[in-house]
Amino acid sequence: MTTTTERDGAVTRVETIGAAADYLAGRLGSIPEVAIVLGSGLGRLAARMEGARRVSYAEIPHFPATTVVGHQGELVAGTLGGKPLLAQSGRFHLYEGHAADTVALPVRVMAQLGVRTLILTNAAGGIRRTFSRGALMMIADHVNLTFRNPLTGPVIPGEERFPDMSEPYDAALRTVARRVASSRGVPLEEGVYIQVLGPSYETPAEVRMAERLGADAIGMSTAVEVIAARARGLRCLAFSTITNPASGTTAERLDHAEVMEVAARVSGDLERLVDGVVAALP
Repeated sequence: MTTTTERDGAVTRVETIGAAADYLAGRLGSIPEVAIVLGSGLGRLAARMEGARRVSYAEIPHFPATTVVGHQGELVAGTLGGKPLLAQSGRFHLYEGHAADTVALPVRVMAQLGVRTLILTNAAGGIRRTFSRGALMMIADHVNLTFRNPLTGPVIPGEERFPDMSEPYDAALRTVARRVASSRGVPLEEGVYIQVLGPSYETPAEVRMAERLGADAIGMSTAVEVIAARARGLRCLAFSTITNPASGTTAERLDHAEVMEVAARVSGDLERLVDGVVAALP
């Protein structure tokens, strides 16, 4: 039996998504079918888009401001390598105090606008000992260790109640990415990503636990967004820039400024990879 509270909750979420989508449709016009979420220090790609139309999060109904250095806080529609692309430059995080619903709001809005393929990027700590600082890892699977799920609560129209997560990251898209990486000379690793709540970096014991759970890299975003995307039927592809060794894998101390510096320094490889993937999509 559906209660009044459950119905009201679903209506509120639908109205929130609809208001943001309607506003963006009016501002941006036609919406590309491919979108990319740009993580920490990776916003330079949005600056390279041609014919860019930009909308600040402050203008979009129900979008909060970004509070993390390296997250610009705008949606950008334009072309990259001649292909239409929508870029989310900056994301919302659970550790900022946002609910999983808010973290997933941009994904749901993009799906409402007609986006069918979602590429996500993030900065992550490397758990696998062979990762060098600045390595690129394509995410093959993830572990959501935040204990938050954007699908909790009333089902939103257009979303599955129990989406299949046996292939969260599209196998065909990953094949395209491998081919592009090889042709463009971009070294590309592949592995399992684990999302934690943050905002503190993990302890060495927590990293050892993540390693035993099968994770190769660890970060504070992406998995929750992918869950919402898959519930909407979007195809997902994701990359982690390994900006630092995870706590306890070396004797180094972790620092967000260094994460930003490494992400910016190696962003060229990621941009070449994303350029090629976008160009290869139909």
